Amino acid sequence: MRKRPIPTRRFIKPSFTSLIEKKRDNGEFTQEEIRYIIDSTLDGEMPQHQLAALLMAIYFANMSAQETAILTEEMMLSGEVIDLSHISKPKIDKYSTGGVGDKTALVLAPLAMASGVVVPMMVGVEQQFVINALDKLSAVPGFKSHLSIQQFTDQLARVGGAIVEQSKELAPADQKFYDLRLDTGTIPSLPLITGSVLSKKLAEGAEGLVIDVKWGNGSFIKDLEQAKQLARSMTRVGRSMKRRCVALVTDMNQPLGDSVGTSLEIKEAIQLLKGEGPEDMKELVLKLGMEIVRLAGVAGSTLSAKQTVQRHLSDGSALEKFKDMIRAQGGDTSFIDHPEKFPTARHIRKLPAPKRGYVHTINAAFIAKGVSILGAGKDSHGKIDHAVGVSEIKKVGTQVKQGEPLMMIHYNDEAKLEQALDYFKEAYRLAPKRPIPPPLVVERVA
Repeated sequence: MRKRPIPTRRFIKPSFTSLIEKKRDNGEFTQEEIRYIIDSTLDGEMPQHQLAALLMAIYFANMSAQETAILTEEMMLSGEVIDLSHISKPKIDKYSTGGVGDKTALVLAPLAMASGVVVPMMVGVEQQFVINALDKLSAVPGFKSHLSIQQFTDQLARVGGAIVEQSKELAPADQKFYDLRLDTGTIPSLPLITGSVLSKKLAEGAEGLVIDVKWGNGSFIKDLEQAKQLARSMTRVGRSMKRRCVALVTDMNQPLGDSVGTSLEIKEAIQLLKGEGPEDMKELVLKLGMEIVRLAGVAGSTLSAKQTVQRHLSDGSALEKFKDMIRAQGGDTSFIDHPEKFPTARHIRKLPAPKRGYVHTINAAFIAKGVSILGAGKDSHGKIDHAVGVSEIKKVGTQVKQGEPLMMIHYNDEAKLEQALDYFKEAYRLAPKRPIPPPLVVERVA
């Protein structure tokens, strides 16, 4: 664990009330005050109601760039910081703010590994109803998502990548903050998001980070300008902590790819690792993959980065790295070689278009909620139905006839289907004129 520097002057502890008032009145915290807040949170000295008030004050009064950088570093230093200096290859991770149908992590980790980049990926809690990468990977029999820090670092050295559960030993202060942010409605706070994400990602030992900041109805960030601000905040703080960092602001106003579920999404990821699959996913994988290999120094120019990514997808090397990672974590790779082995639902039903027209808008969050009701999300016992989900999703701008399927619903339970249908039907809006589909990548922030 990296040690904090010894303070050069004596710090007089302020009252918690005075800290709340200072931020409420738009004051700026010093490094000592932020460190005191983190320490008091960890040892339970600060009462929950006052910590909640402080988080709300930060939400409304915001934090400066310097405050956010200090908060991030102090949260990172609140727990273990993994040292990967014994691994000579560049170490780059990828983070997404969470998207419906987003299976890029399953593709980008092995793609980067095939390109000579080590990927130390720990997965934390995503937004509500979004199926994270570990939920998807749990569809592979035998796959182990929990590794100790030692097992994690050993696998990185041996295989070149790992996708595992977030270690509780890393940035423990963030977990205390996050739990309370859920209860106080302060999740959207930009400095708190920045501190939360970067404190954990940089504690993993990553030298650089590629961030996918999503905006739209399928993201907790509904406003495009706020998404751009978050991208700038993250890259700025990353650079201040001497890490290479780049962010793409991407559209989440419709699901990514053609499917949402666990087995269905893994099958789509396998297609992508063969250079096939839906065009929007191929575009996002290509652009994020190019950022990873450039950040790692594996490719110098944009053209070289594009050729590197395309080569490893087309020659099968990325798919082989995916199997290496699955095998290293105890998973049965025969399911990757033969995707038909994944469980399939007992019933498949179309969602018919109520009239003729063009798909004008799709509420991705409604689709995610419906899929969760079908059983693709963890239930109260932590179980997931890996067979259920939706596929063949008609995207914005597609022309449909009355009765033509807007998507295919894979389900096992009639009662759950009836509940989910309410969300699926509400998700689609049709119009007589073809809309202009929004660009997938809105802005690059480096």
